Amino acid sequence: MTSLLRRGLKYLSPSSSPAASPTIPPSAPNDAPTTPSIPVGAAGFTTAPTSTALFTPVNPAVDGEDCDRDCASCTIKYPARFTVNYEDELYGHVKGWATHVLVATGKTDWVRDVADEKGSVMEAIATGGVSASNGVLKLSASNIPVPDEFYHHPRGEQPTTVLLLPAFTIVDHVTPALVPDLIKYFVDRSPTTTTPFSEVEQPADSLDSSKPGDSSPHIPEQEESTVCPSSSNAHTTTEQPPFDLTSLGESLPTPLRSRPCPHAAVILLCSQKTRDARCGQSAPLLRREFERHLRPLGLHRDLADDRPGGVGIYFISHVGGHKYSANVIVYRRRDFEWFKEEKKKAEKHIEKGKSLKDEGAAQGIWLARVRPEDCEGIVRFTVLQGKVVKPGFQLRGGFDREKGLISW
Repeated sequence: MTSLLRRGLKYLSPSSSPAASPTIPPSAPNDAPTTPSIPVGAAGFTTAPTSTALFTPVNPAVDGEDCDRDCASCTIKYPARFTVNYEDELYGHVKGWATHVLVATGKTDWVRDVADEKGSVMEAIATGGVSASNGVLKLSASNIPVPDEFYHHPRGEQPTTVLLLPAFTIVDHVTPALVPDLIKYFVDRSPTTTTPFSEVEQPADSLDSSKPGDSSPHIPEQEESTVCPSSSNAHTTTEQPPFDLTSLGESLPTPLRSRPCPHAAVILLCSQKTRDARCGQSAPLLRREFERHLRPLGLHRDLADDRPGGVGIYFISHVGGHKYSANVIVYRRRDFEWFKEEKKKAEKHIEKGKSLKDEGAAQGIWLARVRPEDCEGIVRFTVLQGKVVKPGFQLRGGFDREKGLISW
């Protein structure tokens, strides 16, 4: 029991596992019908017909009379010639995705198509011929710092860090050669944008069933895929239950390691000026304003701050819709003190001989036409509460795993 408890308390520690921004469609058997626009795992999820149906809009009667007003103390302004399209209807026009993969590069700008960066993990993901089996993969380069080892290897062999969303899982030391492992052992087994919330429990022998002298824990067999019945409003696809990767120890045949992302939420800002100069202008300004509102709340986390909780802000490559700059994507957990609760749950489940899987992000909220004066409201209501201040004007789409709603 002591051994089991010790393993459970390592839940938040690095662990071993047995792998527009470009979107890579899911793989499927040759004789299986494919629906690229609907990610695998969308069983039971419904397309929200309007911008106010997907996420709760702010309400002055509930959230205060000033909930929908611009920040009065904001002094940061966009350049005078920063013009965007205000006429088009935004909601419902983004393509659906299952997993968002952020590759650490330590840079804020990239070649026009990040998949063309020779010898990079982005190139290997986009052109390596290995597709995720659980839905469409959205690929972004990011300014997440690369590990020190990155600089000690030649191009094409440089290990870097990958963040998987909505799983909130960090995979360390990914090289182009290990991309198949990244996809097979991590992406395919992680929750997606259309994975319903549920506790994924496994029997005690998946934690430590090894006999004395045996250092290889038991690997549970995958459950058979199930097909949910169709309905007029729900998408029908095949769902493969995600594994609890943190409990598998050193049991799977890959050198890759995973760990939970410590943040309660991440804010993603497109900064790729090689695609559109406005993104290179807006991202640094928005970051400064977001940081200004996060600091008094104790939620600001810089790139080197891995304290649990808080909000990370990352620059990413092209996501589409530059004429609606600035694009901002918020992934948020439903509990900002999730790490405290997860420790308690881990102890409880270990006592029962079970393990608990990190549920990941509850929502992914994609906004556009964001200006510095919008940042206060986005922090107060979108990041902290999952509400949208200007749904008809700024919401492009997203998902809500708790409600079972998507925009595509």
